[in-house]
Amino acid sequence: MELLPITYTPEGAVSIAYQDLVSSPLSLSKSIEKAFGSNPECLGIVVVRDLPPAYAAYRERLLKLACAFAKLDEPIREKYADIHSRYSFGWSHGKEIMNGKPDTLKGSYYANINPGIEVPSVSPALQEAYPEYYNKNIWPEADEAGVEGFESAFKDLGKFVFEVGCELAVACQPFALSHLNDSSMSLPQLISTSNTVKARLLHYFPPSPDTPVTQETDPVDNWCGWHKDHSLLTGLCSAMFLREGESGFETVASPSPASGLYIRTRGGDLTKVSIPVDCLAFQTGEALEVATGGTLRATPHCVRVGVAPGSDKVSRETFALFMQPDVDQLLSNSCTFGQFSKRVFDEHYNDVSA
Repeated sequence: MELLPITYTPEGAVSIAYQDLVSSPLSLSKSIEKAFGSNPECLGIVVVRDLPPAYAAYRERLLKLACAFAKLDEPIREKYADIHSRYSFGWSHGKEIMNGKPDTLKGSYYANINPGIEVPSVSPALQEAYPEYYNKNIWPEADEAGVEGFESAFKDLGKFVFEVGCELAVACQPFALSHLNDSSMSLPQLISTSNTVKARLLHYFPPSPDTPVTQETDPVDNWCGWHKDHSLLTGLCSAMFLREGESGFETVASPSPASGLYIRTRGGDLTKVSIPVDCLAFQTGEALEVATGGTLRATPHCVRVGVAPGSDKVSRETFALFMQPDVDQLLSNSCTFGQFSKRVFDEHYNDVSA
């Protein structure tokens, strides 16, 4: 099979065409290795371009609803929060610990995503042991004013990203196989059959005018702290920036050239990565790092506010899909995904009683 040449975004991220991913995934092996390998210049992220046209409408519809939900009165939002799952279903704001303190800079809406699975088909014992994953999704009431259609919009975008992610897993399998602790592991199978695939709809609140940021001195992770996802792979939508005006919310450009997603290369260099509006990006998570004995490392990333006039009125909306195995899947000889993820939850929700 002829291997396709590697192409890049203007910032140096590996870029692959959706049609190549679907029709000839194994021809992308050079691109996959360049994106996810261990060389110092590897970014740990790949951009999928030329997506089917339905994606644009799915993205716009849901990301605008993310802002609309965050603007609901707090008592309404909190109706859809679930402390028992450590806020892993429904609404979450100010509950996650980032940089040692509750994160109030962004609000999240969580739901499991696997087409055809609304309620995980696992035993009551597993449901009780892992409420973060095995529960029924929580959705806003169908007539909740301002967020009508939320559930269907969430599912449409989630299903789309999930299906592209499953295609990417097929392309990644040959490369991953040479690094996995267990040569019988199949990334496409682990992801496509999992009951734990989790979607996170994110609303980044505008910077407070009481605590202005300055590009020269403020930390690069001042909108979302440095972290690694605990998935195998994470799908990411391009962020949408919204400004509130007299006639409602309008889409605007990024408030500053410095605003957006930052990652560290395998060699530790800081790099800003822009995901084009009509593209999806996928990055590696810690479950894959554990499953490969540290060979395929998770991608450290954060989000920066940036500075511009009027930026205190601009919010950031995005959507992430964490593709990961079921809790009983061994990542190493001594650690299942469930055990590993419990440690992550304990770190970020240490003040929450599950």
